[in-house]
Amino acid sequence: MTTTAPDVGKTSANAKKKRSGGVIGNTGLYIATGVAALLFLIPFYLIVRNALMTDPEITGENWKWFPTDIQWGNITEPFKDETVDFGRALWNSWVVAILHTSGILLICSLAGYGLARIPFKHANKVFYAVLVTLMIPTAVTFVPSFVLVSSLGWVDTYRGLIIPGLFSGFTCFLFRQYFLGFPKELEEAARVDGLSYWGAYWRVVVPNSLNFFAAMATITFISGWNSFLWPLVIGQDPSAWTIQVALSAYMTNQTVNYHLIFMSTAISILPLVLVFLFLQRWLVQGIAQTGIKG
Repeated sequence: MTTTAPDVGKTSANAKKKRSGGVIGNTGLYIATGVAALLFLIPFYLIVRNALMTDPEITGENWKWFPTDIQWGNITEPFKDETVDFGRALWNSWVVAILHTSGILLICSLAGYGLARIPFKHANKVFYAVLVTLMIPTAVTFVPSFVLVSSLGWVDTYRGLIIPGLFSGFTCFLFRQYFLGFPKELEEAARVDGLSYWGAYWRVVVPNSLNFFAAMATITFISGWNSFLWPLVIGQDPSAWTIQVALSAYMTNQTVNYHLIFMSTAISILPLVLVFLFLQRWLVQGIAQTGIKG
């Protein structure tokens, strides 16, 4: 069947229209992405700007886009403040966030793998019980958790800051959903070779799921680093403060040291930015894989 001249002309016109629409669409997409990126970066700009200013410049009537005289000395000021041990707070946050992330990845991945792969008659009941925990507000369990931790003598300790949060129903749910879509053939081959469920999990599943583990690690680390209410209650001694609690100490009823707050904030979010930039390419990919059904 041959194509007539009118048909060729119509096809060419449609192609030009599609190319024109594609260019316009891409241009609009780039503009929208640029605007969104700009809006996203505004808070970071304000933090850095105010961190390198003096308090009179920050609170002055005339707006300044950049500091008149950049106060580089503000960078070291949080570490010299005698009222707050900023360095200790940073260290506490690192310890809590890393151990919190490691514990949740281990416990929730094992729970999710067991619910997805190990056959037992009460698996669905256990899974539904995990889902129920997602519907319970944190405020309901806050006081009982504190009473338990206090009775164990874990106030002002890493154990009190870390252990009560070592299980996350949402993370367990995500791991189960991911493992349901993991290729069973790999595990069956491992089972034929004589590996147990633990062996298959540790030697086959985990090495082939590093992208998803990295995504979960990113989310969990950010959550642990930004935690405020629980560390505020458990870390009653200044030596047990995390960075978020230390930041709140700069605001008192008498004074608010603006440039110190902004500089401390800039320093405290730097680890999160580095972690996110390093692991961002796994973040979306790992979350997307939770939708795969086995």
